[in-house]
Amino acid sequence: MASVMKRAVPVEVDLLILSFLSHFSWELLQAPLFSSLEGTGHFAGILICLRATLGDLGIALAAFWCAAWLGDGRGWVSRPTLGTVIAFLGFGLVATISFEFVSTEILNRWSYGPGMPRLPIVGTGFAPLVQWLIVPALVLWYLNRLEKEKQRR
Repeated sequence: MASVMKRAVPVEVDLLILSFLSHFSWELLQAPLFSSLEGTGHFAGILICLRATLGDLGIALAAFWCAAWLGDGRGWVSRPTLGTVIAFLGFGLVATISFEFVSTEILNRWSYGPGMPRLPIVGTGFAPLVQWLIVPALVLWYLNRLEKEKQRR
């Protein structure tokens, strides 16, 4: 019988797949809170949410590498510390607040609707901020489970 070689998937691939599914879902759900999407056709709205998701993936990957640099390397997700979790979530939050501020207040790339609660001073929408607390925390939790399962094999 021929042995089957298993290909090890880098943790970044798992991160990107889980992040894509979660962030894209969140982008679609929060779309009604953006006045810049009013009157946009269905397909065009999906493409806008897809583009936003690709930006979220960039942030997620950069946040992962930031935590890896501060922590135990790329395997930090299998044994996260308070420091690596704070670095991962913190990087995502700072990047989100920065991108949202520049995009809404300086470049006028999109705008929030009246239903979007906003942070005082910087004006970042509450939904994108909460997105970068909930989605990465869930992705990190699931990545941790995947990594521990891989270690058991």
